Amino acid sequence: MKPTFKVEGFREMERALMALPKATAKASVRRVLKKAAQPVADAGRANAPEKDGNLKESYGVGTRLTKRQRRVSPKQSEVEVYVGPNDPAAVQTEFGNRRQAAEPHLRPAWEAKKAEVLRIIKEELWADIVKSVARYRKRVAKRGR
Repeated sequence: MKPTFKVEGFREMERALMALPKATAKASVRRVLKKAAQPVADAGRANAPEKDGNLKESYGVGTRLTKRQRRVSPKQSEVEVYVGPNDPAAVQTEFGNRRQAAEPHLRPAWEAKKAEVLRIIKEELWADIVKSVARYRKRVAKRGR
């Protein structure tokens, strides 16, 4: 189950991103999304049960999936950031099975931190866009000399 939500009021930021070269815009969004996802990873790590294995240590934020994950979760956006444990046993721990009761750790982390994630995106994205535009203009001016 993938959480989805609608965000409104980002039109100006989208226009500013579209004015940048594609690679610059993607890098800007990626930086902000990784920063915004970190509180969820930290909360998930804190919620993860202390058992044998490396569930807690495997929590992180990244932009790449394993081959198997890519097969079952095709890309839906130009920029995607993933948060959670990189441990195959995490699914069994999160959702449980017939031999093991569920011990949710990522879902409660998301529920507790989603407002903070959106706040970070809102505040940081505009600031990063402004910095990216300034860097881009400086680079273009340097080439024009």
